[in-house]
Amino acid sequence: MADKTASADIAKMSFEDALAELEDIVRALDDGKGKLEDAITAYERGAKLKAHCEKKLKEAQAKVEKITVGAGGDVGSEPADID
Repeated sequence: MADKTASADIAKMSFEDALAELEDIVRALDDGKGKLEDAITAYERGAKLKAHCEKKLKEAQAKVEKITVGAGGDVGSEPADID
């Protein structure tokens, strides 16, 4: 149950918030201080945060690629078809 709650929590995060937490986790793991079990839990959360950040970047890239320039020089956009 806690794992599903954590995943739902991550899904609601902005890219910037997820990246900041991921950076904190990486710093803490690099320090090598703390208990092994805590490090494993942090690593697992970090992997989920990384996947979330990659998804957000992919969505942003798709939106940028959908930006179009009309004949009159008008810039518009099309909705991205993201799965």
